[in-house]
Amino acid sequence: MTKNLVIYYSRAGQNYVNGDIVDLERGNAEILVDYIKEFTNADTFRVETLKEYPIDYMQTTEIAQEELNNNARPELKEQLNDISDYDIIYIVSPNWWGTLPMAMFTQLEKLDFSDKIVKTLITHEGSGLGDSMKDIKKLCEGADIKKGLAIQGAQVKSSKSKVEGWIE
Repeated sequence: MTKNLVIYYSRAGQNYVNGDIVDLERGNAEILVDYIKEFTNADTFRVETLKEYPIDYMQTTEIAQEELNNNARPELKEQLNDISDYDIIYIVSPNWWGTLPMAMFTQLEKLDFSDKIVKTLITHEGSGLGDSMKDIKKLCEGADIKKGLAIQGAQVKSSKSKVEGWIE
């Protein structure tokens, strides 16, 4: 039987949606994770930084850009060290400055993706997958990397069937 795992990063609170800053009770990526769990019965691992980002969206984007520019690896609250029990790994994340948040780099670099299937789902507000797939190929060396899917944050709640079709 195929075992599935979702490794994800999601930001609740202030987010940029359709040109406005809005307060999200749950992050967009987290909603997509629920869809994946429903269709695949996947286990999940949430990537969380030890040092929280500011509540203010604009401040968070500044820190995220600084982390990217410095190729930083933010410290995580908890690390996933072994994915050997899983066949398919779903990576779900927002697009921050054209790629995954640097916290995802911190986590993914620690794992052995040899002989795994990797499926990437990215939320965005206009930049699509950006460079995330290029970075996933580097981070998940040895994996069979499938075509990624980008879903605009504002459309997450109406994209359940799109996610289902992508999974199959």
